[in-house]
Amino acid sequence: MRAIGLVGTPYRWGGNTPDSGFDCSGLIGYVYQGAAGITLPRSTRDMINLRGPDIDRSQLQTGDLVFFATSGGSNVSHAGIYVGEGRFVHAPATGGTVKLDSLDKPYWQKAWLNAKRVITPSNLARQ
Repeated sequence: MRAIGLVGTPYRWGGNTPDSGFDCSGLIGYVYQGAAGITLPRSTRDMINLRGPDIDRSQLQTGDLVFFATSGGSNVSHAGIYVGEGRFVHAPATGGTVKLDSLDKPYWQKAWLNAKRVITPSNLARQ
């Protein structure tokens, strides 16, 4: 999946291109626009409210959006793109880079909120 090729791109708040760097929602928007021609909302708050089925963790497929409440509570504060085998790509924090991470890490398990299927994996595979 295209998102994996962006691992190592610098994090930048508000960034939405490989040249400028990415924040979490900018990364998702860039990948979806490039891979499927889909324009997504710019904020994680708007993304989590998109129409589309909510997906149980056990049913995740490549391309699903995964959402987290990294500040505790139930307000979304971070998102990534599921890439299979329990892994997701995300732009985590200032000073970091886009990285591949595991949903099995206790930090992400604790922060887990929801997942959403915006596009079917077969559409992404054709690109």
